[in-house]
Amino acid sequence: MKQVVFFDLDGTLVDHRSAVMEAIGQIIRASPNATAPPERLVELWWMLEARHMREYLAGHCSFAEHHRRRLRSFLPVLGEPVPASPGLLDAWIAERYLTVFEDSWRCYPDVQPCLDTLKGLPGGPRLAVLTNGDPGQQRAKLARFGLLPYFEAVLTPAELGAAKPVAYAAACRALGTGPSQAVNVGDMLESDVHAAGRVGLTGIWLDRGIDFVTGGPSPTPKEPVLRIERLTELPEQLSRTRG
Repeated sequence: MKQVVFFDLDGTLVDHRSAVMEAIGQIIRASPNATAPPERLVELWWMLEARHMREYLAGHCSFAEHHRRRLRSFLPVLGEPVPASPGLLDAWIAERYLTVFEDSWRCYPDVQPCLDTLKGLPGGPRLAVLTNGDPGQQRAKLARFGLLPYFEAVLTPAELGAAKPVAYAAACRALGTGPSQAVNVGDMLESDVHAAGRVGLTGIWLDRGIDFVTGGPSPTPKEPVLRIERLTELPEQLSRTRG
């Protein structure tokens, strides 16, 4: 069995997509002056989230500024004026989006049984979270569901100085292990599985049956991958991986 298992967080441990959809859905329903239909507004929000998150991860802006940039593009289509000051943009995000988003966080039901099993294995692997998200927000999610004690470390770009995929090598160094002795488990086929594999980790795809961004069916792998449908399948999958 491998020495270290890294877990992605959003879409793997916590249902990020459903929380986003609940928050943005409430915003859209309360916006009668929108200049686009609801489905287009949802699509736009996801597109802006991806674009400005990339800017944050590249170090081009702060986490708060990535929210502001998203809002400056979204509000005109929502039919609302764009506040001039960063403080007003921050207040909009906090009051209209984050309150509902954070209230809507849900931990997947297969998470704790998986972690309990792994923690109970004699000589089992060390566990860590490796996520591209904001460190404060990501730790808050784990704390909400009592998951922090399971993990030796919660690693984000703030600690590692890089986001995935560069972060895989840095995360291994932080845990004092080699890539060949580490596993990365996540729901994103490219960034969690293929990218991890390219630097020597074993990538395991958690296929929850839905595309994280589009909400459509899961992608079809173009090459063989280690795949599980529930985290409760992970201990058995790990027992078959060579350490």
